[in-house]
Amino acid sequence: MRYETVRLTILRTLTLAACITATGLTAQTAPMPGNPHPPIDGTWWKHAVIYEIYPRSFQDSNGDGLGDLNGITRRLDYLQALGVDAIWLSPMFPSPQVDFGYDVSDYTAVDPQYGTMADFDHLVAEAQKRNIRVILDMVLNHTSDKHKWFLESASSRTNPKHNWYVWNDGKPSAAGSASSEDRHGSTHPQSSSSTITSSISSSPT
Repeated sequence: MRYETVRLTILRTLTLAACITATGLTAQTAPMPGNPHPPIDGTWWKHAVIYEIYPRSFQDSNGDGLGDLNGITRRLDYLQALGVDAIWLSPMFPSPQVDFGYDVSDYTAVDPQYGTMADFDHLVAEAQKRNIRVILDMVLNHTSDKHKWFLESASSRTNPKHNWYVWNDGKPSAAGSASSEDRHGSTHPQSSSSTITSSISSSPT
C-alpha cells in the first residue's frame, strides 16, 4: 500500500504538470494590477503563485451551503490583490462524491452542484482579464466505479478498455469465496468501491 500511495502521488504530480503545460499560455509581458511580478520566461509556473481551491468549501454564491464556480469568480479581485498568478481547482467534475469529488465519473462536464459549463467558461474569461490562469486537477490515475471507462473495463476480459484498470483475481476468504479487492486498491466487477485505480500503462483517449 505504501508503494501504491507513492505511485499515485507521482502520477497526480505528473498530471498537474501536464495540465500546466497543456494550457499553452506564454509568460505575460506586462504586469497587471495586483500581479506586480509576472513570470519572466515561458516556464511561468516556476515563478508563479498558485492558489489551490477546493470549490465545495470556497465560496457559496447561491445560498445552498456549497461553494461553486460563480463563488470563485466573485473572489477573483481578492485573489488578484493577493498577487495570485494561477488558481488550481480541485476536481469539480460530476462525481458520486464518495471520495470528496476525486471519484470522477465524467471528465468532460461540471458537477451540477458547482454550476454549469457556462459558469466555468465565465470563470476562465474573468480570470484571464486579471492575468490569472486556471489549472484543473485532472485525476486520471483513478476514477469512480460509475465512470464509463470502468463500466466497459469491468464488462469483459476482452473489452478494449479492460487493461485500463489494474485487475487481479480475488483471494479466497475463510468462507471460500473470492475477495473482490486486489492488491492495488482497484476492484473486481462485483465490488461497490467508489474510487478505482487505473493502469499506469493505459492511454485513455
